[in-house]
Amino acid sequence: MQFVFCRMLPFLMLLMVWVGPSLAQQGMAIDPATCLGCHGDKISVRAFAESVHGKNGCTSCHVDITDLAKHMKKEIKVQKVQCERCHKKQNAEHYASVHIAKGVMCADCHTDIHVHKYWKNDKRIVVAKCVQCHDKESVYQKSVHGKAVAAGNEDSAACNDCHGLHEIKPLGDPKSRSNREFHTKVCLKCHSNEEMMKRNNVFNVAVKTYMESYHGKNYRLGFPEKVAGCADCHTGHSVLPKDDPNSSVNPANLVNTCAKCHAKATTLFTKFYAHGEHTDREKYPILYYTFLGMTGLLLGTFTVFWIHTLFWMFRGFVENREKAAKLASGEYHHVVPEAHKQYRRFNRIHIFMHILVITSFLGLSLTGLPLKFSTQHWAISLMNLYGGSAHAGFIHRICAGITFVYFGMAIVMSINFLFFKKGIQGNPIQRLFGPDSLCPNLRDIKDVGAMLKWFFFKGPKPTFERWTYWEKFDFLAVFWGMFAIGGSGLMLWFPEFFGLFLPGWVFNVATIVHSDEALLATGFIFTVHFFNTHGRPEKFPMDFVIFNGQIGKEEMLEERGDQWKRYEEQGITEQYACKKTSGVAYDFLVKGFGFTALFIGISLLLLMILAFGNGAH
Repeated sequence: MQFVFCRMLPFLMLLMVWVGPSLAQQGMAIDPATCLGCHGDKISVRAFAESVHGKNGCTSCHVDITDLAKHMKKEIKVQKVQCERCHKKQNAEHYASVHIAKGVMCADCHTDIHVHKYWKNDKRIVVAKCVQCHDKESVYQKSVHGKAVAAGNEDSAACNDCHGLHEIKPLGDPKSRSNREFHTKVCLKCHSNEEMMKRNNVFNVAVKTYMESYHGKNYRLGFPEKVAGCADCHTGHSVLPKDDPNSSVNPANLVNTCAKCHAKATTLFTKFYAHGEHTDREKYPILYYTFLGMTGLLLGTFTVFWIHTLFWMFRGFVENREKAAKLASGEYHHVVPEAHKQYRRFNRIHIFMHILVITSFLGLSLTGLPLKFSTQHWAISLMNLYGGSAHAGFIHRICAGITFVYFGMAIVMSINFLFFKKGIQGNPIQRLFGPDSLCPNLRDIKDVGAMLKWFFFKGPKPTFERWTYWEKFDFLAVFWGMFAIGGSGLMLWFPEFFGLFLPGWVFNVATIVHSDEALLATGFIFTVHFFNTHGRPEKFPMDFVIFNGQIGKEEMLEERGDQWKRYEEQGITEQYACKKTSGVAYDFLVKGFGFTALFIGISLLLLMILAFGNGAH
């Protein structure tokens, strides 16, 4: 019925041209046909009847015309139409837009108000409206988006998809957070829709790979102004295929594109895989095998040491119960003269270095893990606590600098130990593999075997020399870590410098290595190392020797009996006897520092477990 009525409406209007005046004289509303009797030369009766406003009378909009006679005598001045009387929602959006600030009103866009038809979500109509003022050079219309919209593809991005229809916000300061967020947020609306990307044969992992990058993680953490967004590389309107000579991501144009942020970008630098996917062996074999190798290292290390820790935890628990039973029955397991006499195990430089290690490691963990697990709410909270990713990055680099300092100290001390230190017997090779060295030797294989026998109740608990095999592993892990996490960190810290002589894909490799090695380091320290120094029954709640450098005679005999035996044979035990123990104030402060570090480490471990429980990777 509605269809039939609309078809008949023009004829009804023509009929009312003759009867309209008589109705108006009786005080009734002015009929549209009456208006068209004069304005029919400018307004098509049929077109108006078929428009979205065709069911309305003329005075629905021109409300100021209340007296037809006065209007015809031009005694009533026709005012501008107030569209907001009907279009309240659109009007509210418009008044919050940049258009209203520029004086652009409804009729400036809707110039066809008398023949205007419902757009039926046809994006071509939107584009046609916008280009009346914008895109005079047809930049958008020549882009992949513009061409697809013109071809009738409603999936492609039109003006309204990014900017909206009426509530068009000003972009503001190009460096502002809202502006920088806009450059990525609007792109994600479509490109995160995998189904839409698939049916349009578009690279459908763009969002995933971007979000896994340094840029994407900062965006997700809430600091888009610090990194590149989608439009910074692909432009906002002139999005073209990679093989198009005018494309911003065409190989010939990449140096200029990258140089917008990385001023010293080179052709080598542009070899970076902006959307490299480490799970794609065909396209990115280097990334695939790097990730495979790092994953294998992670799983292998954790498997070996977590099993070792579980066995030790259980065996240590049994041993403590055995000792308690012997003490309860009056049977002491051994009697040591001067059992609590203190001997020096570490000197001040060792203690200072360990404090540097703790400080830098926790600082790196606190500022790096939020980036690693950027999908988590706690990561966002930590970044906000630091005052933003830029501040977190600054702290991270300071802590990295401290790491290089203590690593340099370790190198110097190692050289001194091998070639110059007095009191150590043998030539450099003998010193390297001797009992005072942290370098692994054949003795460590024997110690591992003895420890395994003790785990399975097949032998007594072994005693060790100056260094145990797990302490040597911790020490050597620092060297491996400096080349892996330190080297990759330097590449990511100074990409423009390394991009002068290394291809850009090394930064993809560095990102994988840095991220996974950091996960290995934090996971190992907060589980295995914490158990060795804090959690095992004979050390709980903390092995304080690293803070005051002192160890009791009974503990030394029980744990490092072979070292004590060697010192006795050399007649040097009393050279290591402490003349005085550490002071109360020092112990209080340093133990407070130690327990604070332990609390932070365990808290970060729990957050990491929570992140993996939430599906982070």
